[in-house]
Amino acid sequence: MNPKLSLHALAAAACALPLAATAQTSQTAQAPAAVSQLQNIVVTPARIEQPEQSALGDVTVIDSQELQQAGQSSLAEVLARHHSIETYNSGGPQTITGVFLRGANPNQTLVLVDGLRINQAASGGVNWNAIDPSTIERIEIVRGAASSLYGSDAIGGVINIITKKSGEDRPLSAFGNIGLGSYNTFKSSVGLSGASDGWDYGISASLADSGGFNSISSPDTSKDKDGYTQRTLSASLGYRWRPGHHIGLTTYDGYTHADTDAYLASLDPAYAVTRQQIHAITSTDDITDYWQSVLRFGFTKESVDSSDSGSIGSLQRNYSWQNNLKLAPGQNVSVILERREERISGDTAYDSDARNTNSAGLVYRGDFGAHHVQASVRNDNISGYGNETTGGLAYDYDIDNAWRVGVAGNTGFKAPSFNDLYYPALYSPYYNYESNPDLKPEKSRNIEASLRYQTETTKLGLVVYQNKIRDLIDGNACKTYDAFGFCALNSPANVNAATIRGITLTGEQRFGATTVRASADFSNPKDDETGNQLSRRARQVYRLNADHRIAHWILGAEYMFVGRRYDDAANQNSLGGYGLVNLTANYDFTKNVSVQVRWNNVLNKDYTTALYFAPYGYNTPGSNVFVNLAWRM
Repeated sequence: MNPKLSLHALAAAACALPLAATAQTSQTAQAPAAVSQLQNIVVTPARIEQPEQSALGDVTVIDSQELQQAGQSSLAEVLARHHSIETYNSGGPQTITGVFLRGANPNQTLVLVDGLRINQAASGGVNWNAIDPSTIERIEIVRGAASSLYGSDAIGGVINIITKKSGEDRPLSAFGNIGLGSYNTFKSSVGLSGASDGWDYGISASLADSGGFNSISSPDTSKDKDGYTQRTLSASLGYRWRPGHHIGLTTYDGYTHADTDAYLASLDPAYAVTRQQIHAITSTDDITDYWQSVLRFGFTKESVDSSDSGSIGSLQRNYSWQNNLKLAPGQNVSVILERREERISGDTAYDSDARNTNSAGLVYRGDFGAHHVQASVRNDNISGYGNETTGGLAYDYDIDNAWRVGVAGNTGFKAPSFNDLYYPALYSPYYNYESNPDLKPEKSRNIEASLRYQTETTKLGLVVYQNKIRDLIDGNACKTYDAFGFCALNSPANVNAATIRGITLTGEQRFGATTVRASADFSNPKDDETGNQLSRRARQVYRLNADHRIAHWILGAEYMFVGRRYDDAANQNSLGGYGLVNLTANYDFTKNVSVQVRWNNVLNKDYTTALYFAPYGYNTPGSNVFVNLAWRM
């Protein structure tokens, strides 16, 4: 029997069985009654804990249930199912991946794990392939410039990946997953957590292996399948040594060995090994009823070893002291002091391999009946070129119990990367390159307005925004030309500006056992000098999904349409629009054991999100199925 056909048949059967089950509902045990959900608590929008509904700005929480049911999907694919987020990859989840948040460049979005930044010091990008969704508790997404809260890189917003669990006493809980899917994909994960007698703890681990598919459609590359192996470990340990005083340790270690395609056959077998490590110790102390101190030391290490380009690694040490003060009922201010130390290592000898940033910030949050205000200001002093000061101000007004209107303005910046500032000069008969230590930071001004409606069964949202970014860095601009008009020397330069305007509509409606969610993004990501559409970003993206419970079954369907994009700044190489249909099914054998089926790209759509070189694109998965057996205690 054809394994691929068998998996597709299983997926179709699993997605159709709930329809047959309706005829037997009266004869089977009913699913447990729905339990009312506690409101999500978020920390990223204001750097203090608050209910998600009270947060100012365009905020999304991806909860543990969605992450546990991700199936074969990568973390970037999970993010792309939410509004104002687009992604691209270079031929599979194990390859170089970029995430566009509200149209900003991938290195213009700050990504945190448990509050520690993981953007690469060398390039500003993120090793998305080293993070497994199964080891994550939740993800908090804040859209819009947020440098006044977190410093450099937060032009498009902030994505905070939270792995740890803490809090009051709770019983031991455990989980396990094992699944198989298309492309000989295997995934498994296991974990436990709990808290008692002042101690809280958690540990989870995952293992994944996939045969993959050929990454590149070019005839000049090898036609082998490009698979990957992934291992992750996440752990936390904390102790509440007296009421209001807690100390905790967290650690995360992700490893991926990925097969890649080499342009020259002599470089085969081609591979890339990525490792991401995040470690932190945090002391949270209520000094008085009005003063909470949060002291943290953490460091992140990341390395990439590639058969094509050698090895590159970085170490970032972060020291922070945040003091949360209650000024009056409904009014809080946070005083933040931070220091970040960046170090570069690897095969390349950079002109400078160290940079330090000292930061100070204030965040004020006030609630006055129907009026809600948040203000923030921050100064970052970066060794090498000085100070950057950013600010933000947001105001929301509750029209009534359901309607809320808001406005916000904030500024952001991105410091040049080590590659742009300090990469060693290269001279050859064919190509000459010099880095540029005189680069200015990229800067942005973001304004937005919102209107929201929320009841127990209905959520509606409208956000209108504009983000103007100046001093954009072209990492390969031509510095000098020869007598024939050809480029004689390439060097990074601040070359132009961009404006990203957009409107986002979101909605969610519950009809008894059925929930429907939809979003529509309309944007104009434009280069101000040329008027061209920014590369790899669409002007329209639509999403629609629904799920329905029938007894012990949950049946789901998802649709996403991404409009036409261009792979280059000159808008010469078009990437066609595409629509994807996914189906899901979940069956609860008991309250502890369930089986989940995810069938992605049901219609086997052939599309690409990035070009290798025109006209050849990086391949994306065809119709693929994943079946997972899950256990929860």
